[in-house]
Amino acid sequence: MGEPAPPVTLGRRPKPREGRPSAPRPTVSRRREVSHASARSLLMTVLGEYALPRDKPVWTSMLVEVLGILDIEEKSARQALARSAAEGWVVSERVGRRVRWSLTPPGRRLLTEGAERIYAFGREERQWNGQWLMLIVSVPEAKRDLRHRLRTRLTWAGFGSPVAGVWVSPDLTRQREAQQIVNELGLDAQAMSFTAAYGEIGEQESMVARSWDLTELKDRYEDFIDRFTGLHPTGGRAVLRAQTELVHEWRRFPFLDPQLPAELLPAKWSGTKAAELFHHKHVDWRPEAQQYWDDIVEAEEAG
Repeated sequence: MGEPAPPVTLGRRPKPREGRPSAPRPTVSRRREVSHASARSLLMTVLGEYALPRDKPVWTSMLVEVLGILDIEEKSARQALARSAAEGWVVSERVGRRVRWSLTPPGRRLLTEGAERIYAFGREERQWNGQWLMLIVSVPEAKRDLRHRLRTRLTWAGFGSPVAGVWVSPDLTRQREAQQIVNELGLDAQAMSFTAAYGEIGEQESMVARSWDLTELKDRYEDFIDRFTGLHPTGGRAVLRAQTELVHEWRRFPFLDPQLPAELLPAKWSGTKAAELFHHKHVDWRPEAQQYWDDIVEAEEAG
């Protein structure tokens, strides 16, 4: 659940898109992205949602069965386990002819941090005092890999870039994280930061539009809403599948959403509705999904 999100970021607009007609929402392509979720990524979601709270070893056959409910073939499920073990998140133990898996300390820490981020995300509206954190750091064109790493890490930290070499965030607490990023990338010598209110030149709304592609983020939120609003699974197996897919999809948003204060967001922001939907569905489906997991555990132990 808490593994790093795929390296996908919301593209920054080169200029405000005011006056342009809005394009249709790409729901079909988003569905295709959902349906091809990797087996390893789903495995981490399953471990975080069900295995982590119990802190008990899980049989291979059980994980294969649960991933099968999510349309992952047995071969892919076993490969996902092998890759996760190679990366140090899980460790295997042979018991007779059977194998069971436990989270390693790093794996438990990864999933715990991920769970805290996922379940807290969208619960509280952030208060804003109108102050901006500005980071100025430039990387030569020749060092493209370094530029990409800087852009990826600052974007994940919620920063937007209105112009090349300038990054902004309405969250002043991000300064320490920004400092850590530039230090680790060896850019601290030429980096500068400021905190200030927006001035009288230009429009703050235009700066926000240049810094973050809120249209794409809105599309993702609305696809999430479309997918789960009318979903009413019945029976433990169907509820476990729905709950796992709900968490799996929601876990992307803490990495994609810069969590701008309400003053900087469009009216009737779809992220608010999506957050309410996630937390409502998660609470509603959780007891039956967890019970179905326990029923599978009991069946495996009996077998």
